[in-house]
Amino acid sequence: MSTIITLTEAAALQIKDMMKQNGEDDAYFRFSINGGGCSGLSYGMSLDQEKNDNDQYFEQYGVPIIIDDESAPILVGTVIDYKQSLMGGGFTIENPNALVSCGCGSSFRTPKVEGTPEKC
Repeated sequence: MSTIITLTEAAALQIKDMMKQNGEDDAYFRFSINGGGCSGLSYGMSLDQEKNDNDQYFEQYGVPIIIDDESAPILVGTVIDYKQSLMGGGFTIENPNALVSCGCGSSFRTPKVEGTPEKC
């Protein structure tokens, strides 16, 4: 099976560190799309102990990743990176399917899926 998203090595290391800090070394990294946000859709990242029947599973850099079937088409080609700077660090998401993104970087819409925008 082909991968839907790509984790950079920096993102994978940060996710594994978060798993360890939270005592969830055996968890899955769940990446999803949720309705809402300034532009209509928003990204969701969480650690999940269970894989559902509608989840697609793959692994990168030792990180077990799950993405639900509904989010998968919107996420194809997405790259998740982790960048560190003097102001701190954070995940960056580059989604080639995003038509419009909000300044916060976690809200977007696509040509086919707009979602319902919320006020920022």
